[in-house]
Amino acid sequence: MRTCYDSRTTNRESSEPSLPMISSITMADKQNVQRSVKIAAGAVVCVESEIRGDVTIGPRTVVHPKARIIAEAGPIVIGEGNLIEEQALIINGYPENITPDSEVEPKTMTIGMNNVFEVGCVSQALKIGDNNVIESKADVGRNVILTSGCIIGAFCQVNTCEVIPENTVIYGSGCMRRVQTERPQPQTLQLDFLMKILPNYHHLKKTVKAGHHAS
Repeated sequence: MRTCYDSRTTNRESSEPSLPMISSITMADKQNVQRSVKIAAGAVVCVESEIRGDVTIGPRTVVHPKARIIAEAGPIVIGEGNLIEEQALIINGYPENITPDSEVEPKTMTIGMNNVFEVGCVSQALKIGDNNVIESKADVGRNVILTSGCIIGAFCQVNTCEVIPENTVIYGSGCMRRVQTERPQPQTLQLDFLMKILPNYHHLKKTVKAGHHAS
């Protein structure tokens, strides 16, 4: 049974983002957790991004500078062809009533294929399918399961305990919902463009496999 700690769907355009707590990290810890980062061949991950903990990034996934991927409470597995933009935060964090030193079984966060995380969004959902778009400044809570083909509109906050049905669009100041007939198309052309352009202007994290060090 999944336990809910909050159940809200709100639009937060008029307020500052309520970011999840991220524990501090020492230099020694940073060196250790970086060894857990696995980047597949064909992924483009900028050095200026922050990736912490046991994180696996699939091929053709693009991670922009200043994006953050934080695996605190368990591993994060990101599939193929995802686009993670500047200042987006993907975090597998601890629930509000559990501290980092508590003995709890780690839960893996799984993100499928062809998802887009736009500028400044926050995603804590432990399960995300394929072809979803989380728009700028949107916030998806830990107890949400995002299926496939969904769009979470800009500034919308979804912190419910539910499975969002396929092709659902959440939008507007009232976080209204509707179902679209088709899921969003993969950002294939944009990914191709970014994979060619970003290496010209940014240093990239090296492709690494399990057990190797990501520099």
